Amino acid sequence: MQLTETIRHTLLLLALPAGAAWSAPYLPASDADLLETLSTRAADPRAREMRELRASLSRNPTDAALAVRLARRYYEEVAAEGDPRYIGYAQAALAPWWKQPAPPPAVRVMRAVLLQFNHHFDAALADLSAAAAQDPTLADAWSWQAAIHLVRGDYPAARSACERLAERVTPLIGTACLASVDSVNGRAAAAADALQKALAAHPTAAPDEQLWALTRLAETEERRGRHAEAEVAYRRALALKLTDGYLLAAYADFLLDRQRPAEVLTLLDGKGRSDLLLLRLTLAAKALQHPSLKAWQADLSARFDAARRRGDATHEKEESRFALGVLGDPARALDLARRNYAVQREPADARALLEAAIAAREPTAAEPVLQWMASSRIESVVLQSLADRLKGVR
Repeated sequence: MQLTETIRHTLLLLALPAGAAWSAPYLPASDADLLETLSTRAADPRAREMRELRASLSRNPTDAALAVRLARRYYEEVAAEGDPRYIGYAQAALAPWWKQPAPPPAVRVMRAVLLQFNHHFDAALADLSAAAAQDPTLADAWSWQAAIHLVRGDYPAARSACERLAERVTPLIGTACLASVDSVNGRAAAAADALQKALAAHPTAAPDEQLWALTRLAETEERRGRHAEAEVAYRRALALKLTDGYLLAAYADFLLDRQRPAEVLTLLDGKGRSDLLLLRLTLAAKALQHPSLKAWQADLSARFDAARRRGDATHEKEESRFALGVLGDPARALDLARRNYAVQREPADARALLEAAIAAREPTAAEPVLQWMASSRIESVVLQSLADRLKGVR
């Protein structure tokens, strides 16, 4: 995987809900076991590359570099298609090193990527710190540290990691990492300005770099209430025509907030394989009382139930939105949002808890969010509006 693509996935993929991730990977019993059926994607270069890497690793099962390449390709599929099965496949590729206390640095970074997907943040950070100490030139060891610290709301640590990253990557990526911190830390206008200038200064940057910077710009402008500017950035990102589940989910949320659910159905048509995107389809169908609502609701309920039976507790933010927006169950939504916010403290996590607390008429439940808003100095029109509404809840 190219360095810039690794970094783009680093900071975008941490926002992906891990609710559908397997609690344990599927480990094939033999080379004859079928991992997946690719009949509709036989000519897809991504699918072909995975088949070739899989065959090579089967012949050379202790080749660490090859195992990392395959694991990364599997992880990219989660970014592109939202299919969490690939997390288990990626872990299986790293099986010879999974329990080693000190595997090679590149393996250690990839192991951390998979650990963070299931919200094992402490273990992931331990691997990333050790990998960076062994090889400080590993840019993705720094980018993943920045991403995890952002998710946990540790902004000084995130900024420090971004500064180390900026020494090793292109100016656009370095600017975008630092802007990611500034955008939620009281410097949203400066972050947006820096992103705009960096994009203008590097018009021929790699498409994956542009997509990451544009998505971050769109989210920053949206939080500031600059909806026209946000939509321009979202559409520029979509025009790059790179398959990215996070971008689709973010723009779908933007459309839902603008009361444009019909556009969500068009945007996400045929993409319900991803839990992330099926939720947005279901919310749009609910708003329109679309004929597909019943089937999508049942499908999503079954997926959440299956995750719960596996003991998987990494899906709470998305299930909270489902409970509140589709099922109309504020008590359930609040329980899920509270548990989620104990682990993740990004703007979307804060919003889920505020909305659930208002709907359940339990304002004290959202006190951690209010404290975070004050300490982070986040600039968000939506969060501030919800916080104001919370004051009137009795």
